[in-house]
Amino acid sequence: MPLYHTEDQTMLADTARQFMADEGAIAKQLRHWRDTGCKDGFGHTLWKQLAELGFTGIMVSEDDGGLGMGHVEAGIVMEEIGRNLTPSPFLTSAIAAATALGASSHELKGRYLPGLLSGDSVFAVAIDEGRKHRPERIATQAVRSGNGFRLDGAKTFVIHGASADMLVVAARTAGSDDDADGITLFAVPRDTVGLSQDAVRLVDSSIASHIKLEGVQLDADAVIGEVDGGREVLNRVLNAARVGAAAESVGVAAGAFDMTATYLRQRKQFGKLIGEFQSLQHRAAHLYSEIEIARAATFKAQQLLDGGSEKADLMVSVAKAKAGKAAGLAVREGVQMHGGIGMTDEYDIGLYMKRDRALAEFMGDQYYHAQRVAQLSGY
Repeated sequence: MPLYHTEDQTMLADTARQFMADEGAIAKQLRHWRDTGCKDGFGHTLWKQLAELGFTGIMVSEDDGGLGMGHVEAGIVMEEIGRNLTPSPFLTSAIAAATALGASSHELKGRYLPGLLSGDSVFAVAIDEGRKHRPERIATQAVRSGNGFRLDGAKTFVIHGASADMLVVAARTAGSDDDADGITLFAVPRDTVGLSQDAVRLVDSSIASHIKLEGVQLDADAVIGEVDGGREVLNRVLNAARVGAAAESVGVAAGAFDMTATYLRQRKQFGKLIGEFQSLQHRAAHLYSEIEIARAATFKAQQLLDGGSEKADLMVSVAKAKAGKAAGLAVREGVQMHGGIGMTDEYDIGLYMKRDRALAEFMGDQYYHAQRVAQLSGY
């Protein structure tokens, strides 16, 4: 498959780039919601605008009222979100939760997808239970109770959990904590009795929650997919979220690079533009190459996922690791090349570093995915 966009994808990219540059700009979104202490960390008006453009339905099938597109198209939007540091529940709602709901019953789809498509609802995924991303271990218990289930356990760093109308929760219905099988996914409404949240503001000003589930009672129709057979659906959700995060990381890297390149063309030292210094030119060229490699790896992972390839799992981890590494390099180089002002809040380059730190941990950092690449390759 060629690593370039089709005509339709190019049109989508042009629309997303212009919209995010205008409506999702740092001053209008990130700085505004951060400085006003918004409890959600993002703007619901922008979320509605994304829905009006059809973006929230990219990963929803046409039969369910969506656009029926794929990971490539969702990644186009995610890259522009990253480029502008636009705070948005697109990744958690329109990609991760939408992927889970795609495997749910008609009743659950009818209950939740209309809100996603209209921009009236926000969703979150509650998977991790420790300080690091370790989805192989699920200890939260779901035991049969009456005609449904009772959930008990805890989830950590659930992005947009406090703002979500529904949470996709991974729980264990059979086996031990480290077993691959015996996992079931549940759609848990935010106002369910027994569900409590402790919201915290992360370094990039986004809001995450530590969630406790204490005797949460759910009907059997809250099950997403099959009882005890949720690992396959969970893996699809993880792949979707990981490649979406990789696309956002590419956008973060590209945004930081563009800002740094502009500064190199404007800042003078010793009577010369600092962009004329060969050492800085070499560093900028190296950074550009790393970003392009990360973009290509992410694009390939998206294509393999859309095509149902057996190699998709491996390439998703390659993309997440490479994009995370490129974004980390981009923000460090950006701050350094800006000199002392790069450490001040007045300049936006430092905000890219903060977003990179939070995004790098989401769904596994570069070291987790490098290890996963080795394991999938037989090492």
